[in-house]
Amino acid sequence: VQLQASGGGLVQPGGSLRLSCAASGRTVSGYGLGWFRQAPGKEREFVAGITWSGSTRYTDSVRGRFTISRDNAKSTVYLQMRSLEPEDTAVYYCAAQPRIIWSSLGVASSYEHWGQGTQVTVSS
Repeated sequence: VQLQASGGGLVQPGGSLRLSCAASGRTVSGYGLGWFRQAPGKEREFVAGITWSGSTRYTDSVRGRFTISRDNAKSTVYLQMRSLEPEDTAVYYCAAQPRIIWSSLGVASSYEHWGQGTQVTVSS
């Protein structure tokens, strides 16, 4: 499975962005999909994940502001980000893993497949 993330950019605080991650190579309907981010000088951290059955999980700092969704027909996972804050500035990565369980969505080592990352910068 190859993953291609897109949709990043520069946005003002309080603004919105929607990230997309398109999978190719095989269908990902049976895969769990996740978004992680890495800010300069920090470790990669979990943002949001969705199981093959549609159950979602979020890190506390984005819950209520970000929404993860998937379109199996398009083999794409989305991250709708609202009320963006400067602290959301990072490179965002998508990841995929077959049949990942909900409790493992937030663990980076649970994922075998990773996209290349897209930069999100929140600044006035």
